[in-house]
Amino acid sequence: MITYGGQALIEGVLMRGQKALAIAMRAPNGEIVVHTEKLAGVYQSRIAKIPFLRGVILLWDALGLGMKALTLSANVQTGEDEKLEGPALYLTMALSLGISIGLFFLAPYGVGKLSQWLGLNVWAAAVVEGIFRLALVVGYIWGIGQMEDIRRVFQYHGAEHKTINAFEAGVELTPVNVAKFPLEHPRCGTSFLLTLVILTVIIFSFLHPLPVLWQIVGRIILIPLLAGVAVEYIRWTANHLDSPLVRTIIRPNLALQGLTTREPDLAILEVAIRSFNEMRAAEEQTVSA
Repeated sequence: MITYGGQALIEGVLMRGQKALAIAMRAPNGEIVVHTEKLAGVYQSRIAKIPFLRGVILLWDALGLGMKALTLSANVQTGEDEKLEGPALYLTMALSLGISIGLFFLAPYGVGKLSQWLGLNVWAAAVVEGIFRLALVVGYIWGIGQMEDIRRVFQYHGAEHKTINAFEAGVELTPVNVAKFPLEHPRCGTSFLLTLVILTVIIFSFLHPLPVLWQIVGRIILIPLLAGVAVEYIRWTANHLDSPLVRTIIRPNLALQGLTTREPDLAILEVAIRSFNEMRAAEEQTVSA
């Protein structure tokens, strides 16, 4: 089964296949600007076939692609021509990851540790940490979703999902047809994020009896490993949607997507469809080349 993924941008959508990607963006003059490129060799390498390891490596590369796409999309809107690549790209990625780890993983640990100092036992403190982390992630997503610009991005996110859902259903990709499909998709990055958070709530609780240094180091070391597990879980559930049990256990993931998607209008759907079609065309050219 061939799977496709995407990412919402500033007035645009990135669609990624197995060999190529396309970025379609709505320029200020109303025209749709498209950028296509081949994916890095890692997507076709043996590493991409190794369970758990592939998740970490491909997530890192996908983060880089997302950073570049966001920069390109912003440049289309402002008329500037700045590039984010090489050392600057990796420095930006590392800085973003560092802030995310500090905010969503180490800060909840500090809250859990504080509750322990206030009299809770080790396991109760682990529960406090987990609840705080989950609340922080959901609250953060809800909070940024109140910003007008982010709501617009979430509309493009919804358009991305609808387009992939429509393609997988085998219908003709027109804005009117695609609009009928659901906003949720089982392979969404939001589902990955919630799965990762739940895994950390469970696994990190076993670190609390350790010395403080090992508790902190253990959390940092385990993040990429748990990310690999989360990727495999999302892949597995997406491939077994015919099971009633699977459809039940992914309901929280689909529910959280209600915070990261909004109903798109036909103009936004047109951009998502253009991105998907251009990606497919680029994939065919890559195969025939």
